[in-house]
Amino acid sequence: MNISIGAPYEAVIKRIIEKGYAGNQTEVIRQAILAYERMLEDEELMLVHRAVTAEVREIEAKKTPSHSFDEIKKILTT
Repeated sequence: MNISIGAPYEAVIKRIIEKGYAGNQTEVIRQAILAYERMLEDEELMLVHRAVTAEVREIEAKKTPSHSFDEIKKILTT
């Protein structure tokens, strides 16, 4: 696959290789893709954590009703 990413990005890739972080352009791109994937996963976890924290605060403030496991089982089996 041949792609054209533009001079600024090619310059960054060249510097990364020159500094010894990667051996060639393909390696730089592979590392970048893996780093991007980790960044997205971290962001997803942070968003889930925020949502759970908000829900817990709602429950603690008695703004959202809570149910025991037994209550939920009873609802689901009825």
